[in-house]
Amino acid sequence: MTTPKLEAGMPFPSIHVIAEDQTTRDITAPQNGCDWMMIVVYRGKHCPLCTRYLNSLEEVRETLKNSGVDMAAVSADSPEQLAAHKAELKVNFPLYTGLSVEQMQALGLYISDPRSAQETDHPFAEPGIFVINAEGQLHVVDISNNPFVRPEISTLVSGLSWIRDPDNNYPVRGKRAYQ
Repeated sequence: MTTPKLEAGMPFPSIHVIAEDQTTRDITAPQNGCDWMMIVVYRGKHCPLCTRYLNSLEEVRETLKNSGVDMAAVSADSPEQLAAHKAELKVNFPLYTGLSVEQMQALGLYISDPRSAQETDHPFAEPGIFVINAEGQLHVVDISNNPFVRPEISTLVSGLSWIRDPDNNYPVRGKRAYQ
């Protein structure tokens, strides 16, 4: 069975999820004076590697913002699970909950079922990073089938800064699929 993937350069779909204040928000729209958006999909509270990765992203948040890239993270966790997870997180970027299986599928994410009730109580997305440019197109994508494979943060941030530099005129890469 094949998993449909979003194509680089294509319009990125709206993703409406639940904010910490229980409102619904489309997380694809950048804020904070930025015109690009990086969406980090993480497995959820049950994943210590996700906690470490999110905390590491906080360290580069200002650098991304200075490059014009806003950031948010989302999982399939419930608002209650996010509230409990916040005690372990040291982040100041927005965190969202309620990513549905349908949204995970639309994004081409790998989806896992919990191994036990101690892990979590719902299907969850494996990690993914989507960077949406000012035209609303998917400019950079990274999708993993497990928590052990993720972009190295300093390389990701320096790469985005390089892409955003107008002197480099760096286009969306990987737009052509070969059959």
